[in-house]
Amino acid sequence: MRILFEVKAKYLKMLETGAEKIVNEVYLIEAVSFTDAEAKATKELEKFMIGEFEISAVGKKRFSDCFFTFKGDIYYKVRLYFITLDERSGKKKKLATNMLVQASNLEEAVTIVMEEMEKSIIDYSVESVTETAIIDVFMDKEE
Repeated sequence: MRILFEVKAKYLKMLETGAEKIVNEVYLIEAVSFTDAEAKATKELEKFMIGEFEISAVGKKRFSDCFFTFKGDIYYKVRLYFITLDERSGKKKKLATNMLVQASNLEEAVTIVMEEMEKSIIDYSVESVTETAIIDVFMDKEE
């Protein structure tokens, strides 16, 4: 399972109007610890940021799956409930899980999750789909 960290970077951004504004942007980093996440974020952000920036916050994020389409540039958090049957009581149980989906719009995000879930035999329901503030995701290369 991948360990993901949400990293916030604070820097001075030049707006389209020519004005400058201090902004906080959110990035998702695959790392093994908070220190590793900060180091990897710094290394990645140095490549395209002009001027100084600081890592203002680092926190763990839990996503059971990530689906990257590279078609869209918006990251959505899709909350699902896996529905199982408790053998002892006979009642339905719901297990919540979050997935990260890259898509062009909300409808496409739902479609991607549903297509992926068709490969599974477990019953599920989509609880919510929300656009995240994540600007980019930096994952380790798969070996």
